[in-house]
Amino acid sequence: MQSIVDFLNGIIWSPALIYLCLGAGLFYSILTRFVQIRHFREMVRLLFVNRNTSKGISSFQALAVSLSGRVGTGNIAGVAAAIGFGGPGAVFWMWVVAFLGAATAYAESTLAQIYKEEEDGEFRGGPAYYIEKAMGQTWYAWVFALATIFACGLLLPGVQSNSIGNAVEQAFGTGDMVETALGTFSFAKILTGTCISILLAFIIFGGVKRIASFTQIIVPFMALAYIITAFVIILLNIGQVPVVFSMIMGDAFTPMAGFGAAIGWGVKRGVYSNEAGQGTGPHAAAAANVEHPAQQGLVQSFSIYIDTLLVCSATAFMILITGAYNVQGASEGIFIIQNLSADVVASSPAFTQMAIESALPGVGKMFVAVALFFFAFTTILAYYYIAETNIAYIRRTLKIDGLYFILKIGLLSATFYGTVKTANLAWAMGDVGVGLMAWLNIIGILVIFFLARPALKTLKDYEEQQAKGVEHYTFDPIKLGIKGATYWEKRLERKLKKAHHHKSHHHKKHKH
Repeated sequence: MQSIVDFLNGIIWSPALIYLCLGAGLFYSILTRFVQIRHFREMVRLLFVNRNTSKGISSFQALAVSLSGRVGTGNIAGVAAAIGFGGPGAVFWMWVVAFLGAATAYAESTLAQIYKEEEDGEFRGGPAYYIEKAMGQTWYAWVFALATIFACGLLLPGVQSNSIGNAVEQAFGTGDMVETALGTFSFAKILTGTCISILLAFIIFGGVKRIASFTQIIVPFMALAYIITAFVIILLNIGQVPVVFSMIMGDAFTPMAGFGAAIGWGVKRGVYSNEAGQGTGPHAAAAANVEHPAQQGLVQSFSIYIDTLLVCSATAFMILITGAYNVQGASEGIFIIQNLSADVVASSPAFTQMAIESALPGVGKMFVAVALFFFAFTTILAYYYIAETNIAYIRRTLKIDGLYFILKIGLLSATFYGTVKTANLAWAMGDVGVGLMAWLNIIGILVIFFLARPALKTLKDYEEQQAKGVEHYTFDPIKLGIKGATYWEKRLERKLKKAHHHKSHHHKKHKH
């Protein structure tokens, strides 16, 4: 299995994808004149605008849902892996991909808002929807939808649950070894896998609204606790900070693990962590209820800052300050830097657990296990929501019953399987999933740009209204020459009817 998956990753994660991720980010950054810097204040303002309705969720809720999807294993185990395989310089490339990716996130989430649909009283949307409507290529939208159901339903959940299993093992020990049909595993992992699966079943058989309310409370709280812990550790070792910073910067361009490894691992784990361009974020973005599509684009852009510049950097600094890491050499078992024993797995949360443990003895391993449980668990829920949205897309044409049920069973099995498997296999399978989605989505949003530029026209429209200081933003796709934005067209019609009705009513009153 491992060799098949590694072979696939060699093709999918060739340097081409790495430069595509950085290139698309740079392209959108330049075209939007660096929307991610210019509109920083507006992003923060929008977070606190509350438009909660029965149909959609508020911007803050959509941010919480997508943050719960973004803040996952990537921030804790992913950063460790980037350092372990790419050296400290990989952290710099994670920052670069986050900064440029914020522009890609703006573009993909704005597109999701423009082309969203209303179905059974809920908003749905995402790359499959905007590829069909803006690109006009239904076959390509189907390819994306199927790849996403496969990636989010089967390949990605295992990465998240795997880290929970490993963190629990690190914190409590393995317990007895148990022989099963799948192989021999530790009791700790089997128990963890069973508990996660049962909890997950309760929520996914219970409906999506429950997910939003659960994540909205838990994730911001856990992320805050995690960042505060990191700050405490950084403050305890404040003298080390300049050293660590110069280590990251110095290693970024002449990396010890080789230049390709640093960029490759930095971008790979950066995209894994903040999902910019991967096409997962737009699904949550489409569910938000906003006055203007650009608003949700900006909010999603901001979530990448929180994810990578705050949470990932917190992890990286903890690991590098406490020296709790190894850097893998060219071949298995050879290390460029070895601070820990050779059997510590770089793809697991162990570096992070040891880092916190060394600074706060007796707290670290447990704390990371708990934080990871919430981060990873909510990420699995986000994957479920994304896969479900793409099944809803397919069911618009193929009315097959039982698809949702198959997805639920598949996701639960993948979650359990991931918990007990080795970290390297789980991550490698996840990489296949992320890579497939990123290729399909980034090519999609670039083609859409060259066809009609909807995300840019929308931004320009928003900025013009902003300059006028309007109190309520409006969005008129037809005036902007954007075709296929049926939800917004209908919404505007209703508004005009209302206004017209109000006017004629007012006029009659005066006659009397």
